[in-house]
Amino acid sequence: MSIIIKTPDEIEILREGGKRLSAILAKVAQKVRPGVSTYELDQYAYELIKEGGDEPAFLGYKPDGHHKAFPSSLCTSVNSEVVHGIPRKDKILKEGDIICIDLGLKHKGLFTDHAVTVAVGAISKESQKLLDATREALAFGVEQAIAGNTVGDIGHAIESFVNKRYGIVRELSGHGVGKYIHEDPYVPNFGKKGKGQKLIPGMVIAIEPMLNIGRADIVSMSDGYTIKTADGSRSAHFEHTVLITEGEPEILTARE
Repeated sequence: MSIIIKTPDEIEILREGGKRLSAILAKVAQKVRPGVSTYELDQYAYELIKEGGDEPAFLGYKPDGHHKAFPSSLCTSVNSEVVHGIPRKDKILKEGDIICIDLGLKHKGLFTDHAVTVAVGAISKESQKLLDATREALAFGVEQAIAGNTVGDIGHAIESFVNKRYGIVRELSGHGVGKYIHEDPYVPNFGKKGKGQKLIPGMVIAIEPMLNIGRADIVSMSDGYTIKTADGSRSAHFEHTVLITEGEPEILTARE
């Protein structure tokens, strides 16, 4: 797939969709508390999306190489789960957990993608530091999403900020987004300045660092989607959809 430059009309639709997605994910995050199941969070996200007349991007999505479609609207990844956790009625959140909620939205035929990791009640200092570092790593990556830079500049900024304090998941990355939920380019969370795809105005990309308290190694679970840390350490994940402009990067999924 080649790089897809979005038209001004498409960018306006993506702005609308990004605002809707950000508002929905913020509401879902407010529902996170001990005793709530990940299934309940998924159902709430679905209801909010449908109320707005939009479609969940992940529900029924079948990535290349997968034998079955993703069964939910929301990805719910708890503690050592890195990404793509499948919501379940028997997955009950407990005090001290951390959970990544990752949601995609299809608005007027175009896609945006957004994720946050949130605390379930009171969490340990170690977990809070992980969340803060991952959120900040995303901010450093977004700063480099400027026309004329490269995806390597984004990855280098994230990797330099993390500075070996956490394991940076290397097998998973950010990506282009808009016409499809996953487009080129590949946007890794590590890299060298000036290397890789050059950023062009009109490109829309998802930047999404995933950091582990322990090693960077990951393993896939038998459900075909959930990915966990190999050493069982906790992981955090934050993601924004970002528009490359002639000037500063525009975060389409920023909270208003």
